[in-house]
Amino acid sequence: MPENADRPIKTLLRRLAMDISPLRDSRDFRLLFGSGLITMFGTFLTLVAVPLQMKELTDSYLAVGLVSLAEFVPMVVCGLWGGAIADALDRRKIILLTEVGLCLTVTVLTVNALLPNPQVWVLYVVGALSAGLGSLQRPSLESLVPRVVRHDQLAAAAALGAFRWNLGAIVAPGLSGLIAAWFGVAVAYGVNVVTFLASLVLLWMVRAQPRPEDTPSASIRSLVEGVRYAVGRPDLMGTYLVDIAAMIFAFSTALYPFLADELGAHEALGLFYSASAIGSLIASVTSGWTAHVHRHGLGVIIAAAVWGVAVALAALMPNVWGIFAFLAVAGAADMISGVFRSTIWNQTIPDEFRGRLAGIELLSYTSGPMLGNARAGLMAGIGGARFSLGAGGLLCVGAVAAMAALLPRFRTYDARTDEHAIRERARREEEAARA
Repeated sequence: MPENADRPIKTLLRRLAMDISPLRDSRDFRLLFGSGLITMFGTFLTLVAVPLQMKELTDSYLAVGLVSLAEFVPMVVCGLWGGAIADALDRRKIILLTEVGLCLTVTVLTVNALLPNPQVWVLYVVGALSAGLGSLQRPSLESLVPRVVRHDQLAAAAALGAFRWNLGAIVAPGLSGLIAAWFGVAVAYGVNVVTFLASLVLLWMVRAQPRPEDTPSASIRSLVEGVRYAVGRPDLMGTYLVDIAAMIFAFSTALYPFLADELGAHEALGLFYSASAIGSLIASVTSGWTAHVHRHGLGVIIAAAVWGVAVALAALMPNVWGIFAFLAVAGAADMISGVFRSTIWNQTIPDEFRGRLAGIELLSYTSGPMLGNARAGLMAGIGGARFSLGAGGLLCVGAVAAMAALLPRFRTYDARTDEHAIRERARREEEAARA
């Protein structure tokens, strides 16, 4: 066998291997990545502990469900306002202050859990406060990444962020459940306080980023300006609309318990819930090829269509592992779509608008799953769980095709020739030369 016969395989493996250059080259990105990894575990602790404690205190399905409802309005309002203040104020200070606030909310939960008679209202109030603070923080965090990562490494940074999330989504819920079940919710909350303190240390070490002198003040007017900017960019609108359409029509986690019952395999429920995260994780660790893609709009369209097709095929599978496999494929496609959407956002949005548009992005990828589960439930009431799953996947493909036809600027987006990408690349190179 020739010595260089395996060279094509090695080349392929290099192209598939995850690009970790942002972690290698950017100290501040390493700090943000480490902080996010720590707080993700702590956040899952609270996500598991709050409904568990609510169930223990009330034994009411309605009471547990109302926790999410209490969080929804603060999430929406603070997500938009968080984008406005991210463009008006020091993003690092916003991140630190909201992290302190989040730490205090979990401290209140810990104290409440240690009381002889924990109060139910505390869970609702603190849940709403935590959701609001998290939404205030998120736009500043996301808009800080393009400031600390090189322009040509933004796709790799997005893939690393997805890897962190998917790894946490697979490992953290199980560990969180064990801690809450074995040691009690007070210990779970207490561990979360420690994770926030550790995260604060890392965030404090992130260097402050200079702000332009002409930054707009945080106001309703500045929010409207951000919306107008987004609406005036068909390529950006494509990233929002395709993702919302894909989630509304094909996001169907509410159906998983019914699918498990239908198959007579209640133990499969956990597999169904983890399938998407496992598929996303596999796509993350083999995401090196995404750095060589320049037609990111077309990439989002194809990935969203694959997501819909995979969901539709899952509805046809006769057994647990068939459904699991296609849900994993759907998760991988969703992860790739997310990488390309993040790349378009971070490579083309001017820094003065980055926070406000991060607020819009937050709403687009949080409201879609909520609406998707509502759609899934309504359609399941008409024709059953498999009908809802399959029809939703096909509707997703149709909606994505319609968006691709209606938004040619999004479909033909090319990072090498797009005016906004070229302008941002030149600005970043100029800043680097002055530094």
